[in-house]
Amino acid sequence: MILIETVAEMQQFARDRRGGIALVPTMGYLHEGHASLMVEARRRAATVVVSIFVNPTQFGVNEDLDSYPRDLERDQRVALEAGVDVIFAPKAADMYPEGYQSYVTVEELTTHLCGASRPGHFRGVTTVVAKLFNIVAPKVAIFGNKDFQQLAVIRRMVRDLNMELEIVGMPIVREGDGLAMSSRNAKLGPVERESALCLSRSIWAVRTAFREGERSVAALRETALAVLNAESGAELDYLEFRDPDTLVPLEKADERTLLALAVRIGAVRLIDNCILGEE
Repeated sequence: MILIETVAEMQQFARDRRGGIALVPTMGYLHEGHASLMVEARRRAATVVVSIFVNPTQFGVNEDLDSYPRDLERDQRVALEAGVDVIFAPKAADMYPEGYQSYVTVEELTTHLCGASRPGHFRGVTTVVAKLFNIVAPKVAIFGNKDFQQLAVIRRMVRDLNMELEIVGMPIVREGDGLAMSSRNAKLGPVERESALCLSRSIWAVRTAFREGERSVAALRETALAVLNAESGAELDYLEFRDPDTLVPLEKADERTLLALAVRIGAVRLIDNCILGEE
């Protein structure tokens, strides 16, 4: 496995490589969820590149940029075990050199959900992902469905800007107790880790009610809130039922309805989601 730390070297590698590249963009501190994306990437292309870059432009004021977990040596072990060919781990000064002033913005989809509570976040996401696509030149990029809105925004950017690559979304990978795997889980203490289970429990409660015939979004919302409000260590950011394509709010749920939520557990902000009709 190769470690590449400069944009120029990564671009030269991409030019020289034959058979196509599958890219897995990450911010590092890799876990089994990331590994599942790498395995899928391995299936789809001759060369697998994993980018590891904690992107400063997607963090707002007083967010956790400085405390975001980082461990490149550990990440290299996870990537090697998953069959990755290259880790691309650029420095911020290489990605955003002095005088940098060009950004990519997706308008409407970014006003909902995380975009409402994290202004500027998705401008940073789309900008860095567009840069990674330009630098690595993949034929396919693999993302996890846990960041559902991010995936929707990236798909829209790719369509709107006529980018020639395939975007693949992969299922959420969960811990044995149901907590969606996330690099931020490492920041949870034991008590907070137990409190964080309210996210997946609220999802299971809603899905149970949906399977039993409930279609009113108002009623399903109350079902989720009953679980979340019972957890004193949780502070709700949002709990929404949305169309999975447009992210507009819904009043009546169906098989395709997206349930998305964001909850603060202490200082850690966690997200989770599901499509109500999927297993």
